[in-house]
Amino acid sequence: MTASPGLGTAHLATPELLRSVFRRHAAGVAVITAPGPRPVGFTATSLTSVAAEPPVVSFGIGTGSSSWPVVAEAEHVGVHILGEHQRELAGTFARSGADRFAPPTQWRTGPEGVPLLDGVLAWLVCRVVARVPAGDHRIVLAEAVVGDPAGAGRPLLYHQGRFNGLRD
Repeated sequence: MTASPGLGTAHLATPELLRSVFRRHAAGVAVITAPGPRPVGFTATSLTSVAAEPPVVSFGIGTGSSSWPVVAEAEHVGVHILGEHQRELAGTFARSGADRFAPPTQWRTGPEGVPLLDGVLAWLVCRVVARVPAGDHRIVLAEAVVGDPAGAGRPLLYHQGRFNGLRD
């Protein structure tokens, strides 16, 4: 590959290149939950506001994820925006094999049976409207039906493989 002035050396696109590029991208941290025979949830940095009218969000989930079979069938999901005080919670929901809803996780059953996490900056309960194939993932589109934006604190970010707080 060739170098361009000010652009460095280009590399062929590979999964590792994509991971390396996105380690440099700071992203907000959310936890997505879904009701099922046992509630499921996972940490997501792919949350996006898609539209205001109607209010639609999207997030990605790997089809190999332990949460996917429940999310694949769920009519509703919970979207939780984490605060910088919730690094441990983000880690719990990111860790494979963890009992994510066991103590010290504090949660309750919310509207539509969706598990709602306590102490988050904001949450939404959303109705799933589409699951779009995207490689080894699915992009889930979900319309907000109820929520609460009133949690206290500053947002948790994910950058360079670590959970971080927002600096001024």
